[in-house]
Amino acid sequence: MRIEAEFLQDSGLRRVLSALNDAGHQALIVGGAVRNALLGERVVDVDIATSALPEETRRLTEKAGLRAVPTGIDHGTITVVAEGHGYEVTTFRRDVETDGRRAVVAFSDRIDEDAQRRDFTMNALYADASGEVIDPVGGLPDLAARRLRFVGAPRARITEDYLRILRFYRFHAWYGAAGKADPEALAACADLAAGLEGISRERIGAEMRKLLAAPDPSEAVGLMAAAGILARTLPGADAAHLPALIAAENGTPSDWSCRLTLLAADDPARYLRLSRDEERQQEKLTEAARLPLPEAAYRHGARIARLAALIQTARGAPPAPGWDAQIDRAAACRLPIAARDLMPQITGPALGEALRRAESAYIASGFSLNRDELKRIALEPSAI
Repeated sequence: MRIEAEFLQDSGLRRVLSALNDAGHQALIVGGAVRNALLGERVVDVDIATSALPEETRRLTEKAGLRAVPTGIDHGTITVVAEGHGYEVTTFRRDVETDGRRAVVAFSDRIDEDAQRRDFTMNALYADASGEVIDPVGGLPDLAARRLRFVGAPRARITEDYLRILRFYRFHAWYGAAGKADPEALAACADLAAGLEGISRERIGAEMRKLLAAPDPSEAVGLMAAAGILARTLPGADAAHLPALIAAENGTPSDWSCRLTLLAADDPARYLRLSRDEERQQEKLTEAARLPLPEAAYRHGARIARLAALIQTARGAPPAPGWDAQIDRAAACRLPIAARDLMPQITGPALGEALRRAESAYIASGFSLNRDELKRIALEPSAI
């Protein structure tokens, strides 16, 4: 089988492959680029596996006029920059020792040993410079069937790196056929779920982001919940409404943060190590989902309010007709008065309370009260 993909014609990639192949080494495109090209899906990064040792990779690519950066040389990876694009070139490897989080590897010159240490059969596909596919572990029939299967015994692959439990659900969400999750893999994930306790929250968070960004992660998340894995990674989460959210999206996916807000009953930042910006986004979405949509739009903007509308719909409380126009109108509104309009009549803590009173009245009026009316309300609470 041969892949037909535009990236194969990339001159930078061809220069990297030629630098190694012309010296008698194997240099093959591997993993996601091959998988996605066979599926006709977008290819983002192109990784290369080679029989050349790391120092030889560096020597040969620099000899070819390319820049070689030892980004992970201890694990066999050299990033080769060719025509402005970086390619991770990694020596064939075999695992010598694993502890469930990281592996000690030995370099190899055999593609079959390299394939055996990879996670899933569909990720253990290789292609040469012409696009000819090499399949050492039976990944092609699995890919054709959209069947996500571990390389070898699932328990062995998982105990090498327990993060592979979450990777299984993530790849099933993106590439697996609905209703066709591998029973042996599901059983191994459930049995070994306690191993996730040793995985950093940063790594778990990264996997959950990618999982929730899938076009439809509802089956995968439901399988996680059934196995008790969702409760381990996101305590208090409830997956029951996720299919309704996907339906409400109507073919235009929201984003992972919206889906996370729907799932999370507790502060997800505690468990997933979100960045400060991501944490703020979650806080806004959580609040907006509890507010009337015009108020959500006024306080947090149209985008957040529209995501809140999806969440409310998924929870069984769809907004009333005309909600979309209401969001646009409310998002454009600004409170017509400021602190200076109430001074010097009011100062100190009373000033903030007066402004909050005016704002509440402004929202309740459908943003119709003018400056004078709001000033009167702020200065005279009895005017409400």
